[in-house]
Amino acid sequence: MFGIVRPCSHRLAEGLRAEWTAHLCGLCLALRADHGQFARVATNYDGLLVSVLTEAQSGRAADARRTAGPCPLRAMRTAPVARGEGARLAAVVSLVLASAKVRDHVADRDGPLARRPVAAAARRVAHRWDAAGARTGRELGFDTAVLLNAVDRQAGVEALAGPGTPLTAVTEPTETATAAAFAHTAVLAGRPGNAAPLAEAGRLFGRLAHLLDAVEDLEADTASGAWNPLTATGTSLTEARRLADDAAHGVRLALRDAEFADDRLLHRLLVHELRRSVDRAFATTTCAHRAHGGHPHRGDGRDREPYGASRPHGGGRPGGYGGGRGGRGGGSGSGGGGPRQKPPRGPIAGCAVFVGLFCTCRICCAEEYEGPWSRKKREGCCRDCDCGNCGCDCCCPCDGC
Repeated sequence: MFGIVRPCSHRLAEGLRAEWTAHLCGLCLALRADHGQFARVATNYDGLLVSVLTEAQSGRAADARRTAGPCPLRAMRTAPVARGEGARLAAVVSLVLASAKVRDHVADRDGPLARRPVAAAARRVAHRWDAAGARTGRELGFDTAVLLNAVDRQAGVEALAGPGTPLTAVTEPTETATAAAFAHTAVLAGRPGNAAPLAEAGRLFGRLAHLLDAVEDLEADTASGAWNPLTATGTSLTEARRLADDAAHGVRLALRDAEFADDRLLHRLLVHELRRSVDRAFATTTCAHRAHGGHPHRGDGRDREPYGASRPHGGGRPGGYGGGRGGRGGGSGSGGGGPRQKPPRGPIAGCAVFVGLFCTCRICCAEEYEGPWSRKKREGCCRDCDCGNCGCDCCCPCDGC
């Protein structure tokens, strides 16, 4: 599964765990209901935030859940899942951004998409997803053109980026897309006053998603010669971490300015788990929360450099928010005789592998596994789970923690 907000189930209270699963499955089933079975491959962790945001503002209605049938990804168990306009908007956003990612891979001639018949088929799928997303978006009062325009501008922004270009200039299209999606949840929830603060939260979330994607891909992109915003702009990891911390801090402040009926799950995901996502991307295991504008520190107060040589392997997130384009000049291995990277799997083969990984719990618990689509090395999200550690929650100044 893709996305930067990937909470360990051990850190969610039983009620919040069930709610998070309800929104994830609700997104998946909304994709199937509105756009067909194959569209479910666009399901991603970050997309469900749109559904969570909508329900956090409006409160759960009596008909906001339905019982879904057995699913292999739930060990063939039934479960209550979210439904309604929030889940449908989450599906629209996920589908349109997934279609943009497909077109991006076609343009870069990645893996099997270098073959004309496969590329043509992928373009047809992307076109159908664009049309389907626009149709459902109109039903919800959401113009998906803002997402498509933002994604289309990304290539031009990256082409103009060079040493000295502010990293925020590269992340701007992603920020615009996520700001529009977050703001529209206020419209669906009947809280127009929330539109401005949620647009700000969405803008900063988009910046953070793009930054963390770039950080996690940096090692692989450097080896393959692919385009990466950090390398292209000459941005150091220290500066990237500062921007990431500032963005996470800004999301929390923006959410304070909005009104919610029940924001427990939202607060957990966009405050606590978002901060953990930053630590995970930069391979920090101690508390990184500090006064705005400060620096991560050890428990003994000594400054430290959090960017070691080893870090969790990252990968691109088709269907997720943000992320740089792969360079057209990148091969499948490094020019210095390093290990050759296996070509990515196609959509269907990747889906089959994903189902196997999910059903065998390797995505959660494996020490290392091969990404179903990218084939990059990844670590199980719950391996070395730090649920018993401080994890920063004890020093979080958030209201209502």
